[in-house]
Amino acid sequence: MKADDAKKIIKDAIDKEIEAYTFYRGIADKVKDKALKDLFAELAGEEKKHREFLQGVLDKDVSKMKFDPSHDYKVGDNLPTPELKVEMKPLEGLVLAIKKELQAMQMYTQLAKLAKDTETQFLFSQLANMERGHKARLEDIYTNMAFPENVWV
Repeated sequence: MKADDAKKIIKDAIDKEIEAYTFYRGIADKVKDKALKDLFAELAGEEKKHREFLQGVLDKDVSKMKFDPSHDYKVGDNLPTPELKVEMKPLEGLVLAIKKELQAMQMYTQLAKLAKDTETQFLFSQLANMERGHKARLEDIYTNMAFPENVWV
């Protein structure tokens, strides 16, 4: 992979982190339930950290990142994604948030698998794990909201 291609992938990832931050921040500002407000504010903060982390990677010499040039990186497979809107119903917003976290997790996992050096593999594996944690938390909330009879009292 050429350095320009790596830069584009990282810039796209930064854009996705900014989009996720904006969505989570908007939900945190809108929702009344304190637990949900805190969760979405925390997720927004983590997405901001991801963006800052990726910006730090972008500021380094990305030509040192080594990827297998014979693979399809499938970065475009995540497009197009519907526009995130704060005006969604809560369950719809959760479903979309889960899907966004899944997309991010899959993208970072793919990039980790294709990386040829351990530093780059570790970097993208860590990001994939962070997104996996976000997805699991959101799925728990979704399950409890969508199927309240499953909540143990």
